[in-house]
Amino acid sequence: MTTRIFGLVVAVAVAHAAAAEGIHGAGATFPAPVYNAWATAYQATGGAQVSYDAVGSGAGIDRIRRHEVDFGATDAPLTSGELAGSQLMQFPVVVGGVVPVINITGIKPGRLRLTGAVLADIYLGRIKKWNDAAIAALNPHQPLPNTNITVVYRSDESGTSLLWTDFLSRSSADWKSSVGASLRPRWPTGVGGSGNDGVASYVQRTRFAIGYVEYVYSRKHLLSDVALRNHNGRFVEASRDTFRAAAESSDWHVENGFQQLPTDLPGNESWPITGASFILVGADPAAGGNTTQVLRFFNWALHQGEPIARELDYASVPRTVIDALPSLWGTLRDSSGKLLWTEDR
Repeated sequence: MTTRIFGLVVAVAVAHAAAAEGIHGAGATFPAPVYNAWATAYQATGGAQVSYDAVGSGAGIDRIRRHEVDFGATDAPLTSGELAGSQLMQFPVVVGGVVPVINITGIKPGRLRLTGAVLADIYLGRIKKWNDAAIAALNPHQPLPNTNITVVYRSDESGTSLLWTDFLSRSSADWKSSVGASLRPRWPTGVGGSGNDGVASYVQRTRFAIGYVEYVYSRKHLLSDVALRNHNGRFVEASRDTFRAAAESSDWHVENGFQQLPTDLPGNESWPITGASFILVGADPAAGGNTTQVLRFFNWALHQGEPIARELDYASVPRTVIDALPSLWGTLRDSSGKLLWTEDR
């Protein structure tokens, strides 16, 4: 009996120690599939347990500001002023793409072509039918149904929506002046779904619908994505390669927290609605907490997790970003002045 009790005490102590080493994050649904896959692989190597709540970029920002999680994740990078005001540090860790998805029988992925201006008119409620002249002109050899378009948008505060509406704002002066780019726009028309999964599910079960999701959710729900005309005037299809091409064209600066939206960037192969997932950690000494464990996890992900990201059709951040992170992380200290990250880790 004594041996059994001792064993139980040890088991409980080990469980508590493991829990203490756990990392908890929350934020964007955009990167949730790759973060969860990284977490599983990282724990298998002996790393800390990582849990992630896919609650949207806005909620993730709120939770890290309130110190309710060890890290937040957002597709909408904070400005230098916002970072300073909230005492946060920000850095990108993975790149993906937002894609228009449709539910029209007979139209395969990448076969329908649209432009940002046409998408803006659809989401403004001006283009109401799939065989509208503006859509037909872009798709002369594609049969289009004479049916109403059901517009689907994100109902929650979302970095995916920011990327989408930023692209529409760059494509349409009317969209920019009447709606603009926002985490939670005032949508002129349509119906809402919560999270990338919510929008994908709505489009999946609604014939003749159009929505926008991160690419991996398009694949998960077996939806047809749309080819888009990019900044260079070329029609491109969504893929890890076109996301990477856009990321490589982006001008990343560690000095301002990498606050770059890589949308509508030059390049023949650049996907026009590319985005990065940014990690937020506390930069004030009192917020030390599990920050070192967070940095260890993402350092592992950046150097060892690329095959996992590639399998899920995410792209790595450029090497110049990865090389800049150790010096950025090296500025973090705990309340005793001890560095939370050093080059030899």
